Parts: sequence; C-alpha cells; structure tokens
Amino acid sequence: MAALRPVLMIIDDDPLITDTLHFVLSKHFEVCVAESYAQLKSLLQQQDSMPALALVDLGLPPSPHTPEEGFKVISALLAHSPTIKIHVLSGQSDDANVKRALTLGAVDFIAKPCDVEKLKDMLLQSLKVQDVELNEVKAELEFDGLLGDSLPMQALRMQITQFADSPFPVLIEGESGSGKELVAGSFHHASKRVLHPYLSVNCAAISPLLAESILFGHTKGAFTGAIAAHAGYFEDASEGTLFLDEIGELPLELQAKLLRVLENGEYQRIGETQTRKSQARIVAATNRDLRAEVRAGKFRSDLYHRLSVFAVHVPPVRDLGDDKHLLREHFTQFYAQQIGQAPFVLDEAAQARWLDYKFPGNVRELRNIVIRLIAKYSGKTLNATQLVAEFDLSEPESSGSSGEPLNINDAAGMTAQAQRHLQRQANVSLDSVLKSWERAYIEAAMQMTHGNLSQAAKLLNVNRTTLYSRMSTTDEN
Repeated sequence: MAALRPVLMIIDDDPLITDTLHFVLSKHFEVCVAESYAQLKSLLQQQDSMPALALVDLGLPPSPHTPEEGFKVISALLAHSPTIKIHVLSGQSDDANVKRALTLGAVDFIAKPCDVEKLKDMLLQSLKVQDVELNEVKAELEFDGLLGDSLPMQALRMQITQFADSPFPVLIEGESGSGKELVAGSFHHASKRVLHPYLSVNCAAISPLLAESILFGHTKGAFTGAIAAHAGYFEDASEGTLFLDEIGELPLELQAKLLRVLENGEYQRIGETQTRKSQARIVAATNRDLRAEVRAGKFRSDLYHRLSVFAVHVPPVRDLGDDKHLLREHFTQFYAQQIGQAPFVLDEAAQARWLDYKFPGNVRELRNIVIRLIAKYSGKTLNATQLVAEFDLSEPESSGSSGEPLNINDAAGMTAQAQRHLQRQANVSLDSVLKSWERAYIEAAMQMTHGNLSQAAKLLNVNRTTLYSRMSTTDEN
C-alpha cells in the first residue's frame, strides 16, 4: 500500500531533476517535492507522518548560487524530525560544503550528476540504519543509557536523580544534537511515573492551526474536519510524562494556554466548555536561548519562568573529554553488530585527533561519523589522516558573543582570546580578569547544582571549605 511507504522529501528547484527522481524513486517511497525552504515548511505542516528520508540540494532560491538555504533546510528538517536521514544531492560539492552539511546532521553527500540506481540503494540502506537507531533509542531511554564519566555527565545524572520525582516542570537546554530527548526519557524512567505513559510532542513538527487540538483535544464538530471527538496529548499522558520538544517553536497564542495548564492543571478541548484536569509531568526542551526569545517578545516571560523551575543543561560533546572515546566505542560496537560488519579501530594518532575534535554537531555528528567509518573501514585500523577527512575543521573564529565556550586546554586559543581583549580594552586589570572568571565558574556551578555547595565543590574539583572561602572573597569584590 502506498500509504505505508516511507516518506521521502526532495528539496530541489530543478524540475528536470525532481521529475527524474520522482519517476525512479516513487516505486519505493512516497515522494514529496519542495522547491524552496518556504515551500518545505508549508509541506511539512501538511504531513500526517514524519518524513523518513530527505534529498536536499544546497543551491536553493532565493540564493541558488550559495549553500546557505540548503544548510537552513537541513537544520529545519532535523528540528522537525530528529530521526530523519538526510542525503545532500548538490553540485556545490566543494570540501567545505560537504563537511558543513555532514556536521549539521546530513548522513551523506552526493555530488551531481549521480547514478539514480545507486542513490536508490543508498536511501534504502539509510532506512535500515534508521530502524537500527529506533531500536537503540528504545533501549537507551533507560536512565543508565546516559553514557559518560566526565564531571558534566555526572552532574547531569545527579540532577536527574534529584528532580525525577518532583511534580514541577523541567526545562532541558542544550545544543542541537546533544541528546535532549534521551535526557527527557531518563527523567521519566528514573521516576515513579515509569508505569504511566511517556508521550513526546515535537512543537516544531505540528501545524500552528492544529497544535491546540493535538495538545488539548477537540469535540466532534468543533471545526471543519472534526468528524469525531479527539483526546489530546495532555489527556493521553494521564499521570505520566509529556515531553514538549522544541518548545521555543510553540506559537504565542498557545503559550498562554500551556501556562494555564502548568499553573493549575486545567485545560479544555476545543469546542467544549467542560474544564479538564491534567496530572502529567511536563518536561520541555529547546536548543534556543529562551531568555533571548523572551527579550525579543517571541516567548512569554511567565511561561519561561514556569517551565524553568528546574533547568537542566545537556553538555555539548566538546566538554566531555574522554567520554568521546566511550561514545565512539559504544556506537561502533552497536552499529557494527546491528549492520553485520566488523568494527573499525583507531591508531594512537587517530585517537588523539578524535579527542581533540570539538564535534560541533554533538552526539548526532559523532554517531554519523561512526556509521560512515564502519561503512568505509570495516575491520580496519584508521590513521589520523583517514579520520580527519570526516571532520569539519572550518570553524569560525571564536568571539566572546559567538556562544563557543573557551577551551582552557587550548593555549593558542586562549592567547588569541586574550590578545583580542587587550586590543579592544585599555587598562586591563589581570586581577579583575582572573576574579571575573572565578566568579563566573562558581556561579555556573551553583546554578547547575541548584545551590548545593557540596555538589558545586565536586563539580569544580575543590573541597567545600575552599569553595565557601572563594565565594566569600568574590562577594566582597
């Protein structure tokens, strides 16, 4: 049945290419075509199910000679459907574009022109990998699925343990690809609600016109097409957990209704006067800076403060130290076994380069690199040159406002940062600089541990009395 075929989105503005691909691939996929980013957004809101695959051209209108629209499409597709497998099919295939696309989350890059039969085989193989990943997510949505021994991961697991059984909302913040959904599942599985439903809603993936019905439900005849009464996610979640992913995408008019549920548990189905009560625990996630969204008038201040009763930060991969090796070994063993191929290994120099790489695409990028390396080097030992070919090393220069954290182990980077500071500001006081950094790290640790002095001291690798003394000193200055 055609309805059961996986949905393939093709985003390309060349009708000759899209017609050819549609003719060949529609035998295996439900093919949908968009010519631009704007058309894609409209098409996604009309879909009844998440697209499984996408073919994306980088050169799209209104700027077909640059790759920026294509990069925007990749990010939008992953925000809408985090499990989607994106293959870039583009003539803009220089090395920088390839690595940027893969870093953003594409699984492969195919240069135009291409062999359509080989492309078909690649897409079918991606479906197999997707099935494997869905099984992996199910297996790892247990609390112990959060891998890592680094201090940030220890702090994260500690927060999950602390907040799991609280009825108050949790806001999970973190960069794209860092594993926020896994953390949300961990809150549920570590709580007493584990025997109740765990439901997930991607706020970026639902049409603004249908969002209220999806969340709160509707009565029969409430609007055109409402042929039967429908329970929303709040009702279906019962006494379990409702995960609102990409909460920053929720329309402003719905934010007020969500706030009401969070404040007193009350909501109404569309077309109904009866007030219902929700006992679901709300966990929300975002990769946006909601504080900035509040200042810009795009997110309600009262809703932000209500959602962030407990705020949890998922650390980016670049801050995880040796956990990068642990994650590589985990994904290598898992995918090699599931796909039926021998794992690869890294020589000593390659391991060092793996540890140095920042993984701007976070766990998603790390996992995709592992999958590609298994396909290319099954059963082999990689050297540093072979490994680095998979990395995106074209990182923009860090600035104080870029959001890129300072790597204190990067002496050259810190020196460059200091030079820029000295060039911009006269009469720099070294004592003030050092005290400012110390104050910032102490404040961050106290926020992450919600004021627990002992836990903050552990996070900063100092004893409790030392931390207390330094806090007193910084407060006086």
